[in-house]
Amino acid sequence: LFFSPLSNETLVTEFVLQGFSELPRLRLPLFGCFFLYIVALTGSAAIIAVVSRSASLRSPMCFFLCNLAATDIVRTSSALPKVLAGLASAENTISFPGCTAQLFFLTWSASSELLLLTVMAYDRYTAICRPLHSSSRMSPRRCRSLAVGVRAVCAFNGSLHAGLMTRPSFCGPNVVAHFFCESPPLLLLSCSPTLVNSILTVLADAFYGVVHFLLTLVPYGCPVTRRRRAFSTCSSHLLAVSVRYSAVLCARISPASSCSPERSKGSAALYTMLSPTRNPISYSLRNMEVTRALGRLVQALLHPGVRGLPP
Repeated sequence: LFFSPLSNETLVTEFVLQGFSELPRLRLPLFGCFFLYIVALTGSAAIIAVVSRSASLRSPMCFFLCNLAATDIVRTSSALPKVLAGLASAENTISFPGCTAQLFFLTWSASSELLLLTVMAYDRYTAICRPLHSSSRMSPRRCRSLAVGVRAVCAFNGSLHAGLMTRPSFCGPNVVAHFFCESPPLLLLSCSPTLVNSILTVLADAFYGVVHFLLTLVPYGCPVTRRRRAFSTCSSHLLAVSVRYSAVLCARISPASSCSPERSKGSAALYTMLSPTRNPISYSLRNMEVTRALGRLVQALLHPGVRGLPP
């Protein structure tokens, strides 16, 4: 805490992340999130390595899978190390700049995943329902432009959330009822008006959580009605999308004043721990081309004398 002579208030310089301290009996089982962290990092890194090294994986879907894996690495690395630190120590503190930085990277990565899911759904639509136009609609140049656009839009969204979080005054208490820095529980600690922040949070989450959810579901209508056999290839994607958006809608589509810590923590655990762990399985390991390429990568690692991967 430090005293501000201009506002005649004592302002917070760091926050305490409550985490799961109210559930001491779950401290040991919660260390299982370390296993999830390792699995998520390993699976995402394997996808990036396989797609980068295999000449046969140059489709738009594999390109966006690689982007999704990179997004998962950023999201898990932004949240889970602090969770583990909180489980290992009696008090888990984070500085105010560190909190805003964590808020930026989590917002950026989470919104990037939602937009990437929409782009991937459109790619599946063109591949199944418009196969003759798929190569032109999803050309390598357009795929790169879409990826750059997703990153830029979501970076602006993250910067906006993190920047506006510096506007309210925090005079204490400084205990965040969460295991990472997120807008709703942070705004509950403010001693100044937070109407602008609350409105922006609701609008942004409605845009990413509702509008893009509908935009993601619409492209799957064609495989259902016209290509039911082809739709089976998208079923795992659609299941992952449904789980991901359910967590977002439950955790984020609510004003700060009605934020429930238990609901928020449970839903946040889905998209910061379980979702990155499940994505490599749902999107990649059930893809035979990726599975075969992964097997060739493992063989190359076991036999370093053999250069490269066969096509």
